[in-house]
Amino acid sequence: MALPADYEHDVGHSAPSFHHEGPWTLDEVLALPEDLSQRIELVDGTLLVSPLGTGRHQKLVGDCYAALRAACPPDHEVMPGLNVGLSGGRMLIPDVTVNRAGFRGLLLPVQDLLLAVEVLSPSTRLQDLTLKRTLYGEAGVPFYLVVDPRGGEPAATLFELDGVEYRESARSTGGVLKLEQPFPVTIELSP
Repeated sequence: MALPADYEHDVGHSAPSFHHEGPWTLDEVLALPEDLSQRIELVDGTLLVSPLGTGRHQKLVGDCYAALRAACPPDHEVMPGLNVGLSGGRMLIPDVTVNRAGFRGLLLPVQDLLLAVEVLSPSTRLQDLTLKRTLYGEAGVPFYLVVDPRGGEPAATLFELDGVEYRESARSTGGVLKLEQPFPVTIELSP
């Protein structure tokens, strides 16, 4: 959900509530206390706040992470839930990233991102399919993988950047996604 700039947020009894005037900046978002119960992303001065996924969501994130990590070439690495800095002070947090090896900071530069993985959930579905897809494309992220857990069998679709828009380049069958790009890997998705 998107929050207006003047939203008052009570982060619990152990942390004080705060009030914010005007659009948020990246520095202000990165200075917020860590909250392991939700993700806070930033687009055009507005916070996008979503709860962490269900157990099924997290299992699918784990399936993607494990398969990608096992097949990842040595010049790249696979990371879960990494802050990615985009132009204009925007920050997104994909469920899984494949990025250039060696990153140890707080905010991965988007130009180092090879693949962003998003597992859809009811609270993020629209953002992942539209807003994030557009922002990753405009930022030049070569590959975008979307996993949809709806229904009995999860489905995964890999999109490859063509200009500033994505085109579908692979789709799972029977809960299995076989990829040749960005590197050969087979991802088996838990039902």
